[in-house]
Amino acid sequence: MPELLPVGFLGLFGDAIEFIFTPQTTRFQTDKVGGLDQVADLGGEHIKVTFLALGAALLVALPLGVLLGHYRRGERTAITLGNAGRGIPELAVIALAAAFLGFGLENVTAALMVLGIPPILTNAFVGVTQVDRTAVEAARGIGMGELEIVRKVELPLAVPTIMSGVRTGAINIVATAAIAPLAGILTLGDFIISRNVYGDEGVLAGAILIAALAIAIELSLAGVQRLLTPRGLKLAREGASA
Repeated sequence: MPELLPVGFLGLFGDAIEFIFTPQTTRFQTDKVGGLDQVADLGGEHIKVTFLALGAALLVALPLGVLLGHYRRGERTAITLGNAGRGIPELAVIALAAAFLGFGLENVTAALMVLGIPPILTNAFVGVTQVDRTAVEAARGIGMGELEIVRKVELPLAVPTIMSGVRTGAINIVATAAIAPLAGILTLGDFIISRNVYGDEGVLAGAILIAALAIAIELSLAGVQRLLTPRGLKLAREGASA
């Protein structure tokens, strides 16, 4: 029997790939499910809610983390929020949002934003505090104001650490958006949650699509990080690793 399991899994994997590209008849023989049109619809909603939540998390956490890091204040707050964020059950966030805020895009976005804030806030704080103080004092010495120091010295040098937090937050959000259908927003997670409609092949197809989306977002943000990282910092890191 164990020898047959890989064969069975490969068969299910093939069915899942077919489900993604070709509409299938439901077990109730009433409607067609799957196929590129439905994947595009659910995938588009998944991407939309992910980037809305990530954008909202950035608007809240990035300025606060950079400000706290620049003035060397609030270390306990930043670290506590980061640790608390890792312990938040994703299902509980969606359930609480649905119970207290109601259903809908805005409420799901707010719930997912909560998961993105801790890693962004913590990494922004840590990234700025780790900037060489000599560089900061030299900038003050040539007459730069505090905002100019943040913009021209601290932020560029903190990019790798900050973007690491952004990437972590993005993955948290895109993964948790899979259970957004529980709060009324149909995403790719609908394939996984509604197994009675889509069958095992739909569940596996949903998992494949969400994993592929997470990888695509991670690679895209890694490219953004590389573009934003100052050339001198890249060369220094490459030299240190050589």
